[in-house]
Amino acid sequence: MSRKLTLAATAALMLASVPAMAQDAAPGPRAATAQERAAYDRADPLARSVFWSREAELNPNDPVAGVRLAQALRELGRHDRAAEAAQGVLMVQPGNVDAMLEVGRAHIARGQAFYGIATLEQARDAAPDDWRPLSLLGVAYQQVRRPGDAQAAWTAALRLSPENPTVLSNMAMAMVSGGDSGGAEPLLRRAVAQPGATLQMRQNLALVLGLNGNRAEAEQILRRHLPPEQADRNLQWLGEQAGTPSNASTQRTWESLSGR
Repeated sequence: MSRKLTLAATAALMLASVPAMAQDAAPGPRAATAQERAAYDRADPLARSVFWSREAELNPNDPVAGVRLAQALRELGRHDRAAEAAQGVLMVQPGNVDAMLEVGRAHIARGQAFYGIATLEQARDAAPDDWRPLSLLGVAYQQVRRPGDAQAAWTAALRLSPENPTVLSNMAMAMVSGGDSGGAEPLLRRAVAQPGATLQMRQNLALVLGLNGNRAEAEQILRRHLPPEQADRNLQWLGEQAGTPSNASTQRTWESLSGR
């Protein structure tokens, strides 16, 4: 073969390999921008779980992705997976308080608060000025039948964050679970009067009002904040209780709190 033909053949082979080389050099999946992350924080739990799972796969050492994934999984009711995701963050960052809180929330939400108490106590010690570990510890202690420790934790939380609606609501619903819906009512009224009060807190107040025989005000609150069908279901539930507190109200407490 002549030298010219050899050169031509070499050039043809090089040109043929360019697309494959370019494909090999193409960048892989990239992490989301701060704007994209902020947008997904406003999405529903399923969309967030898919998004943050992808982010965690791209960078397993990203603590933000791990914590956000745990939050989304918990909201979907996948409590075991939520606890695993949060524990994964602690493998990378043992002092990550947000991850510790998610571990506690996941165990509380699955009805096994005992397994989250040590981690929540670690969060309390790591962040002594943060009311959130104390608030969650109150719920965890209450769930494992340590009411004295629960009250002490909530009292400490209120010292750090006076009139905090989450803490007040948790204290109130603990009283409901113990059969004291009358004592819970003033606490819930204080909670819903705060700027940070949530829809769940208002529903809890309506529940307590109904249990206390004030069905008219309970219905007024429910009609104001819920679609008609959901308000009807809640009112029907209240009617079935006949003034007797139920474990269902306690379950609402844990579900409400687990997101705080």
